[in-house]
Amino acid sequence: RCVSAATPTEEMNGAGNLMDFLDEPFPDVGTYEDFHTIDWLREKSRDTDRHRKITSKSKESIWELIKSLLDAWSGWVVMLLIGLLSGTLAGVIDLAVDWMTDLKEGVCLSAFWYSHEQCCWTSNETTFDDRDKCPQWQKWAELMTGHAEGAGAYVLNYFLYVLWALLFSFLAVSLVRVFAPYACGSGIPEIKTILSGFIIRGYLGKWTLLIKTVTLVLAVSSGLSLGKEGPLVHVACCCGNLFCSLFSKYSKNEGKRREVLSAAAAAGVSVAFGAPIGGVLFSLEEVSYYFPLKTLWRSFFAALVAAFTLRSINPFGNSRLVLFYVEYHTPWYMAELVPFILLGVFGGLWGTLFIRANIAWCRRRKTTQLGKYPVLEVIAVTGITAVLAYPNPYTRRSTSELISELFNDCGALESSQLCDYINNPNMSRPVDDIPDRPAGPGVYNALWQLALALIFKIVITIFTFGMKIPSGLFIPSMAVGAIAGRIVGIAVEQMAYHHHDWIIFKNWCRPGADCVTPGLYAMVGAAACLGGVTRMTVSLVVIMFELTGGLEYIVPLMAAAVTSKWVADAFGKEGIYESHIQLNGYPYLDVRDEFTHRTLATDVMRPRRNDPPLAVLTQDSTTVEDVETLIKDTDYNGFPVVVSRESERLIGFVQRRDLTLAIKNARQKQDGVVSSSVVYFTEDAPQLPASNPQPLKLRRILNLSPFTVTDHTPMETVVDIFRKLGLRQCLVTRSGRLLGIITKKDVLRHMAQMMNQDPESIMFN
Repeated sequence: RCVSAATPTEEMNGAGNLMDFLDEPFPDVGTYEDFHTIDWLREKSRDTDRHRKITSKSKESIWELIKSLLDAWSGWVVMLLIGLLSGTLAGVIDLAVDWMTDLKEGVCLSAFWYSHEQCCWTSNETTFDDRDKCPQWQKWAELMTGHAEGAGAYVLNYFLYVLWALLFSFLAVSLVRVFAPYACGSGIPEIKTILSGFIIRGYLGKWTLLIKTVTLVLAVSSGLSLGKEGPLVHVACCCGNLFCSLFSKYSKNEGKRREVLSAAAAAGVSVAFGAPIGGVLFSLEEVSYYFPLKTLWRSFFAALVAAFTLRSINPFGNSRLVLFYVEYHTPWYMAELVPFILLGVFGGLWGTLFIRANIAWCRRRKTTQLGKYPVLEVIAVTGITAVLAYPNPYTRRSTSELISELFNDCGALESSQLCDYINNPNMSRPVDDIPDRPAGPGVYNALWQLALALIFKIVITIFTFGMKIPSGLFIPSMAVGAIAGRIVGIAVEQMAYHHHDWIIFKNWCRPGADCVTPGLYAMVGAAACLGGVTRMTVSLVVIMFELTGGLEYIVPLMAAAVTSKWVADAFGKEGIYESHIQLNGYPYLDVRDEFTHRTLATDVMRPRRNDPPLAVLTQDSTTVEDVETLIKDTDYNGFPVVVSRESERLIGFVQRRDLTLAIKNARQKQDGVVSSSVVYFTEDAPQLPASNPQPLKLRRILNLSPFTVTDHTPMETVVDIFRKLGLRQCLVTRSGRLLGIITKKDVLRHMAQMMNQDPESIMFN
């Protein structure tokens, strides 16, 4: 408050003890509104100031020293908590999905909460040949009618399978609609946007976390062509946001909060795939915008804790972190690089087809009546999926199990149809080294079913991704690639068997030797298709070898990943996540976009030639009423402060939100502030007559070092500055005189215009 004893002459000279509105910080100053972009430079400098204060205070007393140590360790504590919670949630989701997926087909009589596999593990009557069958596990028809076989039992099982699928998906879409609309989709496009500095309030909230976890189980169990991996990244980031609110260091600084969210994304991938190192690389390569070295270490720690927690829960019962773990017994040969590269080409083409078709369908959903009936759409797609999936054993089971079977190497103990080879009775070789054999009728039957499953997966995934339920894309993409890869692998294997005297096979395929592993082709195909859709490279290869344990197959995986990226990039640079960011109009400035046009800052800045002049504040001659009118009449996020309207010499920049809060606070707390009070941004109060009302000093909310460029700066440089410094706006000057302003939105609109796209598609601030 002002000192009331100040004499009129002191007031006249401006020497009164006027309150500066950050001497006593008032709530919410320096915060951002929903759907606005943060200012990275401002957040960074605020954190540096906070750190400096803590360091200087720590020398004063033991208590302050302890507080500074706690502050330093809070980052590691947050990472530990994120790892523990995301690992636990992932384990619970895995167990629940297993049980509910099997619930569509039958129930365990000894303990209804057991999945099919767990039920038969505990049974004493299970034989090795029929390890999938045990008396405790009964299909619905057998339970209801007493008949396990026959047309009637098949029809009843079919009907109940579809009914369960519809029930699960209806519950999922209803919960999302009613309680947490942000819980739908994969979440990765929005998380990329949030990590680039955008605010979407509630997207990482407690309700979103709870509903996403529950509906993810329901959506995956319904048998729709979607995975849980992408949504698990969203779940982990919600955990990160939750723990950020416990520490003021992160809750009050949006830049620091994003460092935690980057690490949380790594923990999410770590538990989704059981690939901690792949998770860190995924966060670095695919999701994060600003990734300092400190975040790299913390991401590594969070991913490690998350993986350790998941391993302790052991959801798959095999003491592994992943469902797809395989061990191949044969090396790969140079000649096999040709089919591997062809699978890479297929992955790139499938990625392009999927992105274009899915974006076209999502655009249609947004612009037509279809978008008004999300529940109906989910029910319709689930119904079609369940009806078409049940007759084919490869589409009926969960996609993860399908991939697991396709990756599998045919050992002597395998009972899968894919391993129905004709055995040579004279063979006397160790079990580990099974030679190539002619395919039996089961393999040819499986090939037909796989070909139909491939077409089905390709088509249905296009319509499934983007619906109003949690839906990941990793597993469906991998399934498409694994099916194509297994088909190619069996074809190469049979060619090598029947034509081992061909020059291409002669060097490495001796009769009676095992030289082609179809499961490896499935693995390479899965990597190629996932790379084609997401455009990941390094993190993809690391995730794939962590996922499968196939460390010596790095070269085939790299060849396929690079080929699929090249092929897909030939048709368009954006992966599926960037395409969805564009579709939703989020202000995301992609690091990979190149700006090669020869425009200047003056071509992009506002005001343009026919626009009204720039809205500015003067340093010591604007009244509270003028400021309030300016705020009411405009929707700008901030205003430049100049010496005077005549000189237009730039002093600094003030945020709209800070101005509004400061004036509101001043009216409540400072005596004598009225509409005609002068607002000043200088260190000393202006010389005012004694009769004038109390002036209002707002120097502290003024940013005295706004980023400026000259009007002749090339836009290429401006785009680079925005991208690397995470700017929110940049002022354009000439010889210190203010000419205009360029915001992030202006940059994005200009880039869209240069690429002949609709500049109005950039919707937010």
